[in-house]
Amino acid sequence: MTHAELLESPVRKAWATEADALEALDGDDKRMVELIDGVLVEKPMGLRESYLALWLGTCLNNFVVPRRLGIVAGSDGLVRVAPRQLRLPDLGYYPWATPGFPAAATSRIGPSAPAIAVEVLSDSNTVAEMDRKRMDFFAAGTTLFWIVDADERTVAVYTSPNDFTLLRGTDLLDGGNVLPGFALALPDLFGYLDPPPEFTSAP
Repeated sequence: MTHAELLESPVRKAWATEADALEALDGDDKRMVELIDGVLVEKPMGLRESYLALWLGTCLNNFVVPRRLGIVAGSDGLVRVAPRQLRLPDLGYYPWATPGFPAAATSRIGPSAPAIAVEVLSDSNTVAEMDRKRMDFFAAGTTLFWIVDADERTVAVYTSPNDFTLLRGTDLLDGGNVLPGFALALPDLFGYLDPPPEFTSAP
């Protein structure tokens, strides 16, 4: 089931468990799924979105790791945001002070929401889906929620489910009070989406 189908379905049959979610992630076809209201919801991700998430994660790790501030987890890092509710942020920053860490850093399912959760928009994402996801993360303790839009080359920085600042152009994406000192100019985030001139010239 997709996020859109789940949100539009008049009947949500609760049947899936956390074990089912882990089985889907571990299976031969390795399906990226979240557990929402007892339903396994597949989370597709395109190549461009995967690249941006990896690049932003690299930038975060380059800041976090030398300072031993915590961990940065990728798009297959399941976290429990409520009982029977598992989410897969495209990126998550977990300070060592996150409840349940550092011991939980080696567990299959993170027991707490990341301090910074990141979503890189895909074509399949809906407004309702992102609204629900923000609510889930902030309710679970997330402080910053970044929505990266590759088409518009913007980043919406949410400090609550509904309060946000839209960054564009040459604006700086920073870690605020959660990750003081971290800053990344948007051209440095999105610039590598543009191939070098020799690969864009007409034959």
